[in-house]
Amino acid sequence: MKTAIDKTGRAASQLLGDPHRATRAAEMVKALGHPLRLQIVALLCSGAQHVSAIAQRLDCPQAILSQQLRILRVREVVRVTRANGFSYYRLAQPGLKNFVRCIAGCSCN
Repeated sequence: MKTAIDKTGRAASQLLGDPHRATRAAEMVKALGHPLRLQIVALLCSGAQHVSAIAQRLDCPQAILSQQLRILRVREVVRVTRANGFSYYRLAQPGLKNFVRCIAGCSCN
């Protein structure tokens, strides 16, 4: 338990001591503030996916999905690689898995 508290304290100190870092973190949180984008990130927690698979899994038209992925890319939430004619998206920040776990664990009544 002490380790988790120590990590939280260090993370908080990093944000408090670095306004630029706090601004970047706030921009990332804003990017995750849309339900579809949050679902995309949650899906990518399990690994890289190509656009068609994401669209099918989330039952979302590919055009809309592409718009949302662009926002996540610009905010450096996801990264894209291209292979075999597909664009594969993955999380740019592994720590986002903890964010998704935290959000999913919150009481959202």
